[in-house]
Parts: sequence; C-alpha cells; structure tokens
Amino acid sequence: MTEPAESSIDASRQENIARILESAERLFRHYGYTKTNVADIARDLGMSPANIYRFFSSKTEIHQALCARMLEASYQQAYEIARLPLSAPERLRRYVLAQHRMTVETMLDEQKVHEMVVVAIEQEWHVIEKHLDRIDRLLAGIIREGIEAGEFAEQDPEIAARCFGASIVTLCHPQIVAQCLAKENRPTPDELIEFAVRALKK
Repeated sequence: MTEPAESSIDASRQENIARILESAERLFRHYGYTKTNVADIARDLGMSPANIYRFFSSKTEIHQALCARMLEASYQQAYEIARLPLSAPERLRRYVLAQHRMTVETMLDEQKVHEMVVVAIEQEWHVIEKHLDRIDRLLAGIIREGIEAGEFAEQDPEIAARCFGASIVTLCHPQIVAQCLAKENRPTPDELIEFAVRALKK
C-alpha cells in the first residue's frame, strides 16, 4: 500500500487544526472561555477529546493559537497601513484609529471575546510580547521614513516607536479601552493621536 504523501498529511493536519480553532472560538464566544472545556469542543466537532489532544496539549494551547490568529490579523492591518503611499504622520494616524476600531469592535463588542483577551493578557503569553515587538518595529520604520522626509525631528526611531506606542495605549489595550469608553474626562481618540504625532515633530 502506498503511504500518503507528506504534503497531504500536512494539509490534513492543518485542516483539523483550523476546524478545532473555529469550533473553540465559536464556543468561547457563545459560552465564555472559562465555561468551555476540551470535551465541549470535541462534542461540537463530533470527535473524541483524545483526538483534540493529538493537535493541542490543552485548552490553554488552543486559546494561545486563537490569540495568535487574532494578533496576526491586527498586525496585517497595521502592515497594510504602513505601506500606504501617504505621509508618515497620516499613516500613524490611520494605524492608531484602525487599531482602536478593531479593539472596540472585535475585542469589546462581545463580552465573551473580551474575557478571552483578558485571560491572555493576564497570563503574559509570549505571543502577545512577540506581537508588540513586531508592531514596534513597524512603527519605527514609519517614524524613520518620517525623519528622512523631514516630517519628524531627528531622534532614535526605535525609542520613538516605543514611546509612541505607550502614549496611545489607552486606545489599543482592551482592558484600558473598556474602562475608558464611558468616561467623559478622557481625551478623544483624535485628540490623543494628534498629541502623540505632534510630539514626534518637536
């Protein structure tokens, strides 16, 4: 009997992983992260929990994979904005507004999704740190181009990127955004973005 080609095995594995993640995300959104277990995911897919464990060692690992997928979507959005043929200040404005919108719509619109994000942040998973490092590098690239074009003052782009990110954290950090949405004594997204961009021009 001819053994299946390695590429077909890989494709089948990726398909199963995708099915598991889609089921897990659907159940997490509906019932909440803490109220969903691996047995629930297996039941939803019509398979045994043992089959789930062939691909993921735990519910935490499934959650980490979902978190990585969500962060990748966030990064891709930022990457596409960074490549736009616009001035550096305008790209930074669009980046922050897009991230804020994604945070509100994707991470806060449904309470169950927010629960998933909070758990991930509290666990300080490496996927989040890796994402932040990638975003910092992307912002540093935009700022460097802005410096070269005379749009920003001479400065260290890497340090400026970290400081810029820290200055707009209230617009992108899910827990802080959730706390600030209903507050009237907070700057608007546009006000905060203009302040942060203006600081790069000094």
